[in-house]
Amino acid sequence: MASTQELIKQAVGGLQAEVPSLSKLKLVVGLELRGRGDVQHFRVEIPGPKISKSFGDDERLKVAIPRSNFNELAAEGKVGLWHEAYDHGQIKVEGDPNVQQLLGKVIAQAEARSRLRKAR
Repeated sequence: MASTQELIKQAVGGLQAEVPSLSKLKLVVGLELRGRGDVQHFRVEIPGPKISKSFGDDERLKVAIPRSNFNELAAEGKVGLWHEAYDHGQIKVEGDPNVQQLLGKVIAQAEARSRLRKAR
């Protein structure tokens, strides 16, 4: 089984491949993975990603997700699945509202482009 940091790299890489605009953003995200009685905290710096097991003072967003959901999403890696998990409350995002709004727009545009490609 892959380590947590490898899963995080896989998840970020999958999202950046599907939404190329994300690779251009410079962003530090705090990732909280909640397991059975255990919470792990990671600092993820994009682009890269550079991952460290700690909190950072420079995090613009904090993302909290149950570990089991993260493992599934990291393996699948599709933006639509991440979006659906967010809509169903499995992923919680806190932090700078402007950054949240920007990411929402970028992801919505990528989803719209992928729907157009399928329609052709």
